[in-house]
Amino acid sequence: MGFQKAIIFLCLVFIIIPTFCHGECTCDPEDDEGRNRKEALKYKLAAIFSIFFASTIGVCIPMLGRIFPILGPERDLFFVVKSFAAGVILATGFIHVLPDAFENLTKPCLKEHPWGEFPFTGFVAMLAAIGTLMVDAHATSHFMKLRKPPSENKMVGGGGGGEDGVVVPVVHSHGGHTHGGVAPLATGDAELLRNKVISQVLELGIIVHSVIIGIALGASETPKTIKPLVVALSFHQFFEGMGLGGCIVQAKFKGRVVVIMTLFFSLTTSIGIIIGIGIMNVYKENSPTALIVQGLFDSASAGILIYMALVDFLAADFMNPRMQSNKKLHLMSDVSLLIGAGAMSLIAKWA
Repeated sequence: MGFQKAIIFLCLVFIIIPTFCHGECTCDPEDDEGRNRKEALKYKLAAIFSIFFASTIGVCIPMLGRIFPILGPERDLFFVVKSFAAGVILATGFIHVLPDAFENLTKPCLKEHPWGEFPFTGFVAMLAAIGTLMVDAHATSHFMKLRKPPSENKMVGGGGGGEDGVVVPVVHSHGGHTHGGVAPLATGDAELLRNKVISQVLELGIIVHSVIIGIALGASETPKTIKPLVVALSFHQFFEGMGLGGCIVQAKFKGRVVVIMTLFFSLTTSIGIIIGIGIMNVYKENSPTALIVQGLFDSASAGILIYMALVDFLAADFMNPRMQSNKKLHLMSDVSLLIGAGAMSLIAKWA
């Protein structure tokens, strides 16, 4: 369960790092006028439960396909819902996370050397996207080698083999169509393994920025800042959960793994809020250290989310022969994508 270990390690990092983000000069002057710690705590407690329930409902909706067949991954509606979720995740990366990273890493209180001399935000986002590609490709290749029967590692030629005489690895299967001498089971395994990798990498990218958001909200003492965030983040996590839930469904994980991944996603922001409340007295969100840590993690998260939305969601589905041959489905998915991206972009007005 390497993925779960990585998540636990990441959570520990987020618990430890904020303790170093104190006692420094901040970029913004202290504003005591709008602060009310007691009232703010009420909204933060409401946020813990509101965001948890919104996240849980969002991630569980795609899983209802087991109860309501119309929502199953083999139906056209699943493509439409997944397009909406892809738009949400794409807008999250471009509209929510990346601008925050640029803002944090270009604050005037950061030293000119090196932060003012190089665009670290774009650089880290680029590296994260490249890293996601490498993990995506190498993990799929590695699991394919582990799962492939010994006979499939040999040439299939000779007189009774496949049409090209070799086993052709297939990353995307299209309606059961296979190439060369690869059996349909091997093709299905390749697609399934790829979906497992996609869902876990996507959850990792979502968790990174969810913890940051939670800590920032939990450490805030200004009710007028927290109130709109509670509603905006609840919608934010609901829509993101739909995207992640669709990936989990396609990966066909067993019950225990589904529960673990669902809980990790649903609890992350709420746990971040609790951490923020606990370190409220020492954590300064506008200290140079906090800005650098938040900026770098947000940059990496943006790179992961943008890559996943464009490559693993949109490119894979929109180039699928099933959608290419169905104009109605294609148009519905186009509209759904624009609505998802538009809705999440609109939420940026309050979040």
